[in-house]
Amino acid sequence: MLSISAFGQNCDKVLFTGRVHDTIRPQGFYNLMVVNRSTGQGVFGQPSGSFSVYANDGDTIGLSVRGYTTINTIVEADSNCQSQQLFFVEGKTQDIEAVTVYPLKTLEQIKEERASLVMRETRMVTGIEVMQSPITALYQAFSKKEKTKRWIAEQEYKNDQVRILKELLRTYVAFEVIDLSDEEFESFISFLNVDEDFLKTASELDLITFIQDKYLHYRSMDK
Repeated sequence: MLSISAFGQNCDKVLFTGRVHDTIRPQGFYNLMVVNRSTGQGVFGQPSGSFSVYANDGDTIGLSVRGYTTINTIVEADSNCQSQQLFFVEGKTQDIEAVTVYPLKTLEQIKEERASLVMRETRMVTGIEVMQSPITALYQAFSKKEKTKRWIAEQEYKNDQVRILKELLRTYVAFEVIDLSDEEFESFISFLNVDEDFLKTASELDLITFIQDKYLHYRSMDK
């Protein structure tokens, strides 16, 4: 901390001015609080980090900025009943958990994806084709390989539904329609049990009303 001040004469009030400056990461201080600990009074500083208050000679002033260590200093009046100080600060070291950032899609983009939901086709002999190729029909009905192909296609289709619902939920959370963590998405989607035709064709209003109602029910069960 660099302090520029001098002892001076007795003053009724001292004009205490100064500035907080981060030399490592220059930025605005939109939550700078200047508190006179001797009188209990406080005011906000300027976004630039500068401040100006009247105090008594010898008062203790605290400078509080979120993310920084609180600064305490003493008002020392000069011959003009003023006190000027400059403070260099460094942000607190914080351990922050790693987060995954997902790009938000627009509701229109998600709507297009909802409408295009379709299960990948696995060729099946049906109708008149069964009569024309009964051996192929029997093979598809009992073949483990064909059943596995159908199962994989069904799982891919379900995964697409879950992916689209997660994108929709992230958008709703971003716009504060609902309040869910990423960890709650899976259980909430299971709770939703959305009909696939409804997911594909529902209007935005119908879909958001449905999800809001389900969300309130989901939260009431938590309680």
